[in-house]
Amino acid sequence: MTTHTDPAPRVVIADDQELVRTGFRLILTARGLDVVGEAGDGAEAVATALRLQPDVVLMDIRMPVMDGLEAARRILAQSPHCRVIMLTTFDLDHYVYAALAAGASGFLLKDVTPAHLAAAVHLVNTGDALLAPSITRRLVERFSSAAPAAGASSATPAVHRNLAALTPREREVLTLMGRGLSNAELAKELTLSEATVKTHVARIFAKLTLRDRAQAVVLAYETGLVAPGG
Repeated sequence: MTTHTDPAPRVVIADDQELVRTGFRLILTARGLDVVGEAGDGAEAVATALRLQPDVVLMDIRMPVMDGLEAARRILAQSPHCRVIMLTTFDLDHYVYAALAAGASGFLLKDVTPAHLAAAVHLVNTGDALLAPSITRRLVERFSSAAPAAGASSATPAVHRNLAALTPREREVLTLMGRGLSNAELAKELTLSEATVKTHVARIFAKLTLRDRAQAVVLAYETGLVAPGG
């Protein structure tokens, strides 16, 4: 009996440095991923993504014509199935929160290892979020101090009212997700099986109409479930 595996994620790479695009393309194709297009600026990234409908876009934050943040917004507004991974040189990048709020599924530093790069594409393609612990910590520190003001202008105010729909355990899981814990780490922390954790996460997404883990993390900050040093 033949087992049919899912096709490799289709990827577009958007970066204004040709050397970076070439390096990433070689890394991904060597690992069986399908790089279907490249773009050298934000506007080209939007046009390429909308034309080719990739599963994942690797998007540099700082690009000419249109920055990666605006490009990500436009792509996700028209292709909500797409996943965007933002590429940055510094983990202290001040665009981190704005990009996640715009719908990006996570961040990668440009000095990422080849194995981590390929794994990241597969990870976000399954609906998970890619949040390095260092970036998650900075996101908490930066955003928590401005949470009340930002919460007032949040793009997801209706979601906040639905937190009451969560069970105590689900609130606990959401809080720990907000701190950057993976499913395996959640299972260990809560003394649960990974399968049970995945069920809790799926129910949280459904109840709060969240697309992926990145949106759950943002919501945990906005609602105060995660506090400075928490």
